[in-house]
Amino acid sequence: MSIAVVVWGRAGDLADRLERLRGMVTIVRHCEELGEVVALAESGLADAALLLGPPMDIDAEFADELSFHGVPAVAITDEPSQAGRLAGLGLGVEPETAQEQSVSDLLELLVSGAHRPAPRGARRAQSPARTEHIPEPAPGRILAVWGPAGSTGKTLVAVNLAAEAAMDGQRVVLLDADTYGASVAVHLGLLDEAAGLAQLCRLSDQGMLDEAGFERSCAVVAVGGTTLRVATGLSRPQRWPELRAGALARVLDFVRRRADLVVVDVASFLERDEDLTYDTSAPQRNGAALAVLESAAEVIAVGSADSVGVPRMIKGLEELREILPGTTPRVVFNRVRRSAVGPAPERALVESWERFGPGGGIDGLLPWEPDTADRALLQGSVLAELAPESVLRAGIAALVSVEVRRRAGFFNR
Repeated sequence: MSIAVVVWGRAGDLADRLERLRGMVTIVRHCEELGEVVALAESGLADAALLLGPPMDIDAEFADELSFHGVPAVAITDEPSQAGRLAGLGLGVEPETAQEQSVSDLLELLVSGAHRPAPRGARRAQSPARTEHIPEPAPGRILAVWGPAGSTGKTLVAVNLAAEAAMDGQRVVLLDADTYGASVAVHLGLLDEAAGLAQLCRLSDQGMLDEAGFERSCAVVAVGGTTLRVATGLSRPQRWPELRAGALARVLDFVRRRADLVVVDVASFLERDEDLTYDTSAPQRNGAALAVLESAAEVIAVGSADSVGVPRMIKGLEELREILPGTTPRVVFNRVRRSAVGPAPERALVESWERFGPGGGIDGLLPWEPDTADRALLQGSVLAELAPESVLRAGIAALVSVEVRRRAGFFNR
């Protein structure tokens, strides 16, 4: 068996020494640009890559491209910080003093998929050994708020879910991952030009996502005597490539280790049309939503309670289950009112869902309170502050098992 290796950069004579081993590793191409390495990986001409150039040029997008095509890579560096960063991106790392046989063995192990201990470069970048192990807190859960196409009020639900959980004493982070119409910032009265989630994804792509970067990218919002952190969404839909699925997945993993609950507002559209039109790992407009839904421990599907919204919810859930078969969302209908559904709207919705729905029950019915919702949006405030006794607020709080002052249910005409 021969392992075809492409080499990027020309640090020392390591590549020449590898060839002189006459072992399984064969150098098939020297590349001047990282793009050439990706192209060779796409073409199937490379089994692995040896990266000898400046480590700072290697980012997460490049690592994800190689991983997508099943091409492992080994980077050579003596910089401890870079060694740790590159190892975090899933690359093998060896020091510049590494013997050619050691590098050859690592390449063989990575191609074969065999397990290997943490690379020496990564170990060197770690803190000194401690005598006492301090376990990390258990990672929090990710709650995705999704809904079929149309104005369903899912962002109102997401924002107030996060606020209610924070006021219940949980550490909460709210992320706006809607690549079509981000609006969390508007609901909270924040400037949305910063696009905090895009900043987090950029840091992730650079392998530089840390506590300081997280704090810089997320706004601290005061709600009901406590705070929650918010990463705002894209200021313009055209910026959707900034929320790359691979980068966002790493951001979610990072954030959930710093929160009890991560609430994510995602776009409605889930099609994977890009897979039909490209043979490569092309950017996917809906990749952000799919990455969130795949990572979520729980999905809340918000639909509009009317003759258009109910059929859309049924079709949307069918599509969601077809794309992500393991996902079982909680179904919530918003804006429940007599004028759209008829007398006894709750009973009518439940009966219709039992007859025509895709299975499972309705988990929440939120009343139509247009004046309250409009005032909250206008003032950039959450319902707990603007209308603490609102039935709409109580219904949203119940979705995260938070109790507020209850009143008899009613629905506006």
